[in-house]
Amino acid sequence: MKIFTLNVAIAITLATAGATTAVAADRIDLGKYEYDNNCVACHGNNLKGGAYVDFLKVTPPDLTLLSKKNGGTFPLERVYAVIDGRQQVQAHGPREMPIWGRDYQIKAGEFYADSYYDPEAFVRGRILALIDYLNRMQAK
Repeated sequence: MKIFTLNVAIAITLATAGATTAVAADRIDLGKYEYDNNCVACHGNNLKGGAYVDFLKVTPPDLTLLSKKNGGTFPLERVYAVIDGRQQVQAHGPREMPIWGRDYQIKAGEFYADSYYDPEAFVRGRILALIDYLNRMQAK
């Protein structure tokens, strides 16, 4: 039931987030955009390690092997938890460091300062776009 509920929440979020970006969807890969702007320095263009790898205390995982290391199934809930900050990740530092869920919420506040918006929907949309990209990049 938990997986079904999560899938329904994802579908609703993508449907509502996608409505505002439907025109641009054919021109930009939102998940790749998120990855390139937030992850590439540590995880690299190939998702196997980036420019900052030598400066990190812990080597980032090969993000193309997430499904393989999880029995062939993409670990959606775990990846979501890592990105939004609910799950402690040694390489990302202590929880006092900015986390992507909080960072996305701040960006939403700056972007939508003069209008009503749902900050949680904004955060979910960006995280789910990134997760979709990571899922598509899994080694076959």
